[in-house]
Amino acid sequence: MDEFTRECLAIDVRRGFKSEDVLARLAELFILKGTPAYIRSDNGPEFIAKDLREWLLRGGVNTLFIEPGSPWENGYVESFNGKLRNEILNGEIFYTLTEAKVVIERWRNHYNQKRPHSSLRYKPPTPETQEHSSNFITAGLT
Repeated sequence: MDEFTRECLAIDVRRGFKSEDVLARLAELFILKGTPAYIRSDNGPEFIAKDLREWLLRGGVNTLFIEPGSPWENGYVESFNGKLRNEILNGEIFYTLTEAKVVIERWRNHYNQKRPHSSLRYKPPTPETQEHSSNFITAGLT
């Protein structure tokens, strides 16, 4: 989640995450979107792993970890997670991992390209990203 544009940069659907998965996704996003000044995330093991922290440090990316039990410190992701849950997860039963990946990616594209956001003057995030760039990427798991 880009905190400035509110664009959902990626949703990885998996049964579990390791730091290598997070590192691979971040590397891809840095190539596509540029390197942010900060990554804000919770203190999950996949985000605080030594190899990930060292990789971010070498890339000049600072980390901002929220305090455990303080979801309001990562408000953009918490708000996004609520929308994802209310608009897609609560209304679907996924029979396969592939089905979940397809349906959730379709929703992510809708969220970025068509869904109006009140914080963006009721425009979707994607057109806004063409005008601005952010220094913050927020990461979170649902």
